[in-house]
Amino acid sequence: MIGLRAAGVRFGERWIFRRLDFAPDAGRCVAVLGPNGRGKTTLIRSLLGFLALNEGDRSAPPVVGYVPQASAATVSYRARDVVTMGRVARRGLFATPSRDDRDAADRALTRVGLSALARQRFDLLSGGERQLVLLARALATDAGVLILDEPASALDLRNQDRFLGVVDRLKAEGRHTIVFSTHLPQHASAVADDALMLYGAEDHIFGPVGKVLNEDNLGRLYGIPVRIVEVEAAAGGRMVSGVIPVFGASVPA
Repeated sequence: MIGLRAAGVRFGERWIFRRLDFAPDAGRCVAVLGPNGRGKTTLIRSLLGFLALNEGDRSAPPVVGYVPQASAATVSYRARDVVTMGRVARRGLFATPSRDDRDAADRALTRVGLSALARQRFDLLSGGERQLVLLARALATDAGVLILDEPASALDLRNQDRFLGVVDRLKAEGRHTIVFSTHLPQHASAVADDALMLYGAEDHIFGPVGKVLNEDNLGRLYGIPVRIVEVEAAAGGRMVSGVIPVFGASVPA
């Protein structure tokens, strides 16, 4: 599986995180939480092996599915072609996609609910649709671990809900360990099993969402009062937790 042991990364003299032990259990969905600039993306890049540790150790499987942050689309490939690119991790950079590769791409698009858009140009899709295509690309790798870097941060509320719904279905399948970063605790409350909360270089909490995602911990993390409420979901009468920031109620510095 994937994880960090006694890990630390610094930029110059400044430690971004240090003495961090983080090893999600197989099949769990884990949210990495923190305000902007607290080191979420640095942690994600370290997990992926994109950024070398200054101390400690990293463990990871040979192939990890990765979904980057949303950005402007600049390629005119079809959605199916973008997803097929995820097979490079299995076949090599210059290999010609096989029938098996294309079938894997089609299956991945079906899993995220976008099979009808397989032939559409990637750059003409909506932001939410592009993020789901990138999630399908990660699924097409057949990796057991998926790493998502603030995947819904640039999406509107409806598309955030759509994306998180797909993540929740993937979690329910139990075939992947999922780690995603976000600065929105609502995302963690909605789909995560566990949360890693980054307070400072050597100040972090990791544990089950129901235990660590409380008003005191969230208030300290974001520097404003936070309230957690139970609300009835629109369908089925199911109760879900909502996280509400109380803007304008913080104590002036």
